[in-house]
Amino acid sequence: MGWFMKKSGYVSEFTQFLGDMKQKNPAIEEGQRDGRSRLWDKEPIDLDNMRRSQESRVPQSAYVYQSHE
Repeated sequence: MGWFMKKSGYVSEFTQFLGDMKQKNPAIEEGQRDGRSRLWDKEPIDLDNMRRSQESRVPQSAYVYQSHE
């Protein structure tokens, strides 16, 4: 077993703080999971639908805010 495999028993102050905070308020982890799912867990992309959407786009004119009277 190498020196990096040995457990020193050291726990940083920040790790202790997080452990205490999660122990006092167990809803924190549930909130973290909800936030992660909102940001990262997405439905798979339908490539056919995306292709049809891109093909049906109408090109925008160069000066969209200028009236052509």
